[in-house]
Amino acid sequence: MDSEDWALGVSACYKRPSRSKPNHKSFKSSPGWRLPERMPLSLHVIAEPIEEHFKTKSHIKPTQRTQHRSREIAMRKWTLPSILFLLCLLFLLPDQGRKLHANAEADSDELVDPPKIEDKLGAVPHGLSTDSDVAKREAESMSRKSLRSNAEKFEFQAEVSRLMDIIINSLYSNKDIFLRELISNASDALDKIRFLSLTDKEVLGEGDDTKLEIQIKLDKENKILSIRDRGVGMTKEDLIKNLGTIAKSGTSAFVEKMQTSGDLNLIGQFGVGFYSVYLVADYVEVISKHNEDKQYVWESKADGAFAISEDTYNEPLGRGTEIRLHLREEAGEYLEESKLKDLVKKYSEFINFPIYLWASKEVDVEVPADEDESSDDEEKPESTEEEKEDEDTDKEEDEQKPKTKTIKETTYEWERLNDVKAIWLRSPREVTEEEYTKFYHSLAKDFGDEKPMAWSHFNAEGDVEFKAVMFVPPKAPHDLYESYYNANKSNLKLYVRRVFISDEFDELLPKYLMFLLGLVDSDTLPLNVSREMLQQHSSLKTIKKKLIRKALDMIRKLAEEDPDESHDKDKKESKENDEKRGQYTKFWNEFGKSIKLGIIEDAANRNRLAKLLRFETTKSDGKLTSLEQYISRMKSGQKDIFYITGSSKEQLEKSPFLERLKKKNFEVILFTDPVDEYLMQYLMDFEDKKFQNVSKEGLKLGKDSKDKEVKESFKELTKWWKDTLASENVDDVKISNRLADTPCVVVTSKYGWSANMERIMQSQTLSDASKQAYMRGKRVLEINARHPIIKELRERVVKDPEDTSVKTTAQLMYQTALMESGFMLSDPKDFASRIYDSVKTSLSISPDAAVEEEDEVEEAEVESSPKEEEEKTDSIEEESDVKDEL
Repeated sequence: MDSEDWALGVSACYKRPSRSKPNHKSFKSSPGWRLPERMPLSLHVIAEPIEEHFKTKSHIKPTQRTQHRSREIAMRKWTLPSILFLLCLLFLLPDQGRKLHANAEADSDELVDPPKIEDKLGAVPHGLSTDSDVAKREAESMSRKSLRSNAEKFEFQAEVSRLMDIIINSLYSNKDIFLRELISNASDALDKIRFLSLTDKEVLGEGDDTKLEIQIKLDKENKILSIRDRGVGMTKEDLIKNLGTIAKSGTSAFVEKMQTSGDLNLIGQFGVGFYSVYLVADYVEVISKHNEDKQYVWESKADGAFAISEDTYNEPLGRGTEIRLHLREEAGEYLEESKLKDLVKKYSEFINFPIYLWASKEVDVEVPADEDESSDDEEKPESTEEEKEDEDTDKEEDEQKPKTKTIKETTYEWERLNDVKAIWLRSPREVTEEEYTKFYHSLAKDFGDEKPMAWSHFNAEGDVEFKAVMFVPPKAPHDLYESYYNANKSNLKLYVRRVFISDEFDELLPKYLMFLLGLVDSDTLPLNVSREMLQQHSSLKTIKKKLIRKALDMIRKLAEEDPDESHDKDKKESKENDEKRGQYTKFWNEFGKSIKLGIIEDAANRNRLAKLLRFETTKSDGKLTSLEQYISRMKSGQKDIFYITGSSKEQLEKSPFLERLKKKNFEVILFTDPVDEYLMQYLMDFEDKKFQNVSKEGLKLGKDSKDKEVKESFKELTKWWKDTLASENVDDVKISNRLADTPCVVVTSKYGWSANMERIMQSQTLSDASKQAYMRGKRVLEINARHPIIKELRERVVKDPEDTSVKTTAQLMYQTALMESGFMLSDPKDFASRIYDSVKTSLSISPDAAVEEEDEVEEAEVESSPKEEEEKTDSIEEESDVKDEL
């Protein structure tokens, strides 16, 4: 070691301690350094520049010698111990310095191999933080915009490519959604690792890896935005599956939605939110480390391909994922701290994990004062002897303390952006409507302008204690009723003591309430059990029961607060509730089918759900009516609730089954949804009133004294007609009490399928006609005794029961009644033939008149031109030549 090395080592002992821990990067870039070429690495860590001290010492002014003298005395006290300490280090580490220097000279012209990632979780290679080559490679990696040459290349799935084309070429101004999607994905990854840690604490690792948080960092110079989480991470297979070849229906569903509505804001609901990064970036790197795999880098320039390679360039993550967005030129606003803070507050304020931003901050720092700023004694005014003594005492104290000044210095630190307390832990009285709306948007990943229709926030106490928040969305999901009985996805998240457990518990809510969004946080359920065991826990049944009751109360309250639903409120009150007007009608149009399914599935709450039913009637004038309102309008003496089912309201209003009911001023419910047929098989009564399908047997409209006489007078006709229709499987022919203008209709037995139900079952893809025969109701022909056709038919039957024309007319009337009653004809050809015969008779055309036969015309041969004849001859000659050669 030369004298310069020695002086530099000794000088390190006199320097004021540094404010921050030194690292290799700061050593290389700090001004005032003069590192010797053969200086050992150990002195790099100890030595610090003190050239300022020596320069100052050689230019001391006479007026300041007293101050420097006291400093030198203090410095001499530490000189000898420092020299001894350095000598010990030099004796212990001489070989290391020589080896490092030798390696540096030998490899000066070659690229240093990047450090390999340790297999042990959280391990950091020795000297990594002070290796200049590693720092250089990191900078190159972060500034690159081309795929690594050694990476394995893949092609995006066709649907993913379509999706990315839509996003990249998007002209939408709302590009902010990319950040909320990345934070949401990071939150999901953290939820997964926290759930795994409940049964295996070792998965969290040690040190910083145990901190479940999200970090956002900016690199303005290279225009890079990084989002990192310490979640579960992804293996190489996960990177390929999740970011390149998604085999989910959500991708195609989102593409279709985009092409129809163009609402990019819904991307999070389809599970393809990651690709929103290409709204702002033209090159993306995803660095991920899973506990069961090495660290890999996924990268893509959104050109239809992506690449994956083992990460040997970046520092080990330990566990988790870091996404680096190389921003486009027009996306520079996302490099501003204020912009990112606003976006996190707007979209991710209620994320359950802390979100940190590497933010700048100005702080006051004390530094040594300049010599020019020291005050001269000559400039001070003359003072008394006592004042001089006091000044001398103060001067001696000041000489012992170094003079400093305060300046503004920019520092960087992690600033937490989402410090809002979990909304469900607060009292419902403290939470504002705006906060509920924001929380709903965070849960639903739907950041449109619409508010949830209703919400319920409550604390349950007793044997099972839990807190819950539930929301009614403003719109039904696009796939709410697709694969209804096979879907296991729940929109209710389960927490246990603020720890997210799962959102796949189908035991928390029944399927018909799966449209509700929210969460449940229980203090009673155990944490250290598997998800399967938790599903069988007895407390879940109690939680489910209370959640159903609260959910139904929330929907009932939505109806009660709607002025259109309550006709007793005065005009003044309805004006005050204009915002709530029509809310329940909107709810019913979106989720009414779920209420009907609930009546079918949930026998315990059937009566409560029945009160939430809405439908149109023959007297509602297009407005929805409840069963309670229907009963309040029932005629005196009416014992049954009348209803009819069909495919459309217009068809039902013209149905012959309603003729007599309308004349007698009875109100009839019109059911037009296919699920209504199943619904009425379970909803047998309401408030002691039975339901009666007016297209089935058993309709009672009051007794008529002449009924017996009429039946007796038409007894011969009904018996003859039944025998004539024996081949049609008609069970009976009766006098009808429901017809006014129509001659006849076909009704079914009370407990069999109606005509509408038969049509629905025949439309099923996998329907079995042989099995359906058992469920078909017995058909009964009801005739209108007051109709002239029926009267004339009775007269003719009395005269000649074997008259062929009368039998043909009877069969034709039955087939016509079948069609008008909603049934499908088994032999349409036979029905058409009877109609044509009837038309012939009405036109006085002989029944034996045949269709005129078409004259046979011989086709004339077309003369060919001389040129065509020559070509034909040539082709024949060529064919003969070929045959000869063969």
